Amino acid sequence: MIQQQAVYVRSIDSEDAAIRAKDQARIDTLRQKRGWLSRILLGFVLIGPGVLVMIADNDAGGVITYSQTGATYGIGFFIPALILSGIIAYIVQEMTVRLGAVTRRGHAELIWGRYGAFWGWFSLVDLVLANILTLITEFIGITLGLSVFGVPHWLSALLAISLDTVVLLVLRYYTWERVSLWIAAGNLIFIPLAFMAHPHWSVVADAFAHWQVPGGFTPAFVFIILANFGTTIAPWMLFFQQSAVVDKGLTVKDIRHGQMDTAVGTVAMVAVALALVILTGTVVHGMNGASNLSIQQILTVIGQRLGNTGETLFALGMVEAGTISMIALTASTSWAMGEAFHWPKSINMPARRAWKFYLPGILSAVLAASIVLIPNAPLGFLNLTVQVIASIFMPAALLFLVLLLNDRHIMGAHVNRKWQNVSAVVIVVLLVGLNAVYGLSVVMPKLF
Repeated sequence: MIQQQAVYVRSIDSEDAAIRAKDQARIDTLRQKRGWLSRILLGFVLIGPGVLVMIADNDAGGVITYSQTGATYGIGFFIPALILSGIIAYIVQEMTVRLGAVTRRGHAELIWGRYGAFWGWFSLVDLVLANILTLITEFIGITLGLSVFGVPHWLSALLAISLDTVVLLVLRYYTWERVSLWIAAGNLIFIPLAFMAHPHWSVVADAFAHWQVPGGFTPAFVFIILANFGTTIAPWMLFFQQSAVVDKGLTVKDIRHGQMDTAVGTVAMVAVALALVILTGTVVHGMNGASNLSIQQILTVIGQRLGNTGETLFALGMVEAGTISMIALTASTSWAMGEAFHWPKSINMPARRAWKFYLPGILSAVLAASIVLIPNAPLGFLNLTVQVIASIFMPAALLFLVLLLNDRHIMGAHVNRKWQNVSAVVIVVLLVGLNAVYGLSVVMPKLF
């Protein structure tokens, strides 16, 4: 039985390698051509994992979190904070590019191979649990957004799962990536919405000159800070981008393009996050009870202030954000499970040959959608809680990432530089410190 399984896995791997070789041949052909047009085409072909992971990070939960942040605290503190979090996200995700391109192994596969089953299970359970919780927020956004157009929640969830299943099962990696990028482009819809709000740009600029904590370090403020960091950097992003780099067939010579890909995605992610805070910080902040408004109520206010066009664009943006992140999260779960258990682990594989690979991701989406459809579920509180949980899980995920990036046996000359290790340690300390402050603020609220 074990021998048959080994033969089956080798057969799957060789079939995947053959498909991946065609994608790599396309890249090599463009790389050999001269001229600026060939360079541009090469850039477009290589772009993908970095842009996808960063824009998918602006998911429905992120849209809700940023919107409530702007509504509660306005345009001040969080404008510079979001730019800083974008820099942090780039530093972290760039490491996954190098790790995937050098080792040609996914994140889960490396953890299981280098640190054994215990830590492998630890990281896998963390990832799958966090992914299911995050998927809940995606379905919150999708169902809420489509409800503006009169679509019932059950039908919204069914349509979303159907789309996710078709995209994952029918398309091979290159086409899956291109389709996902087109969906991801819809995330930019929030940028014109911010301009429609006619913000006072002097107030935005002043946020950099006078960076101060609004209202002090209250438990609510620390909770929002954690939620914002949780939606900017999350464990699934590490697993997703590294596996995508491997599935795309990128190698050491593609690292620079992978870094550029990630940088472009980071700029887009931060621009959209800023647009959301500026939007709600302009049209919602300052209203009576603004800090207690749900995302449904914020959407209503946007409709009142910006008209039907504003409400429609915001609703469509929420649907898009939930959809692209749902696609990324289900792929992340499937990749990790396939790598951990030596199942097929590539979107290049047909469903009939690799059903074990596709099933975990699809089931996680079905479970999350079922939870969202529970009557009277506290969806707004659940969304913020999910982002906080992501920030709690992140230090452990970062620790494994840094350990792998400093392993010369697998990284060779591409190990982390000193400044990258220092940056990673600072990020871990920051996240642990924020979690500690939040815990103290809950237990001893009068301390702050």
